[in-house]
Formats: sequence, structure tokens, C-alpha cells
Amino acid sequence: MTEIKNQTISKERRKHIKTYAFIDSQNLNLGTSKDIYKNRKLIYKGWKLDFKKFRKYLTDKFRVDKAFLFIGYIPKNKALYKKLTSYGYELVYKPTVMDDKGKPKGNVDAELVLHAAAIEFFNYDQAIIVSGDGDFHCLHEYLEKKKKLFKIIVPNRKSESSLLTPFQEYKIFLIRDREKVEWKP
Repeated sequence: MTEIKNQTISKERRKHIKTYAFIDSQNLNLGTSKDIYKNRKLIYKGWKLDFKKFRKYLTDKFRVDKAFLFIGYIPKNKALYKKLTSYGYELVYKPTVMDDKGKPKGNVDAELVLHAAAIEFFNYDQAIIVSGDGDFHCLHEYLEKKKKLFKIIVPNRKSESSLLTPFQEYKIFLIRDREKVEWKP
């Protein structure tokens, strides 16, 4: 009876594997929208991501149950935050400070790692990390060791960190699905 019960649990578990996405909003936004030059030559033409389409993409392609969007908090952006929440993102805010040029700065790396490796760790079966940033190398290693790393979505090849090289089997480049997630006026 125990064997049958374990097999049943195992089949039920396979039916619905909980997948969470942890999204570095700054890396995703800049990684898709920013033009990249090398030796004054344009090597990557940026495009505008549609966050509503991107949330649907995560659900349709990867069956993402929860999508955590890590973002710097700026009071005047309340309407944007409300809109992102309506698309199905769970926002995790980072307080911002002004840099020497008066631009807001709010690095979300620590919050993303904390949520993926501790706060939410026992609530999901597999994780998708959305960032091409090498700062998440230790998180990728940890999740891989714990058999929870599912995918790493990199906004574009030109801004991908070389620290992601050991994780080739997990990587997906968003540019390949640009037509599904691009904002069109």
C-alpha cells in the first residue's frame, strides 16, 4: 500500500511541478531595450519588451506559477507598479538612492538571491532566473546542486556574463522569442 501511495504522490507531483520565476527587472529591461555598440559600431539594436506579453510567455512556455519581479521603488511610478501587478507579477521592491547624476539606483541582486535561495525556496520545485548577470553565478550553482534550476532566461547574447558559461544547458535567449514578447504600438 505504501508503494502504491508513493507512486500516486509521485504521479500527482509530476502533473503539477511548481515553477517560480525570479526576474531582475533592470537587467531584463536594459538587456532588451539598450543599443549595444562595440568600437562605435552597433552590434545589438534594442527593442521594447511588453511586460504583459512576457508574463503570458512565462506561463505558456514554462508553466510559471509565480513570477517575482524585483524592482527599485520610486514613488512616482505607482501606476506602473499597479499595472505590473495586474499582469500577474509579484513585485519585490528595493529602496532606491540617487547616484551622482541624480538618477535612481536600486540594485535588486541581494533581494532576488534571498527570495530564490531562502524565502521562497521550499515553495517551488524549479526556478527560472531571468537575468544575464554574472552576479547570480552562486545562486545558479546552488539551485543546480539542489536540482531546482530549470532555466536561465538571458535578455540578449551581447550582454550575457561569461560567468554563465557553465550553465549552457539551462540558458534561453529571449531574443529568440522576441516576436512573442515585444511591445507593439
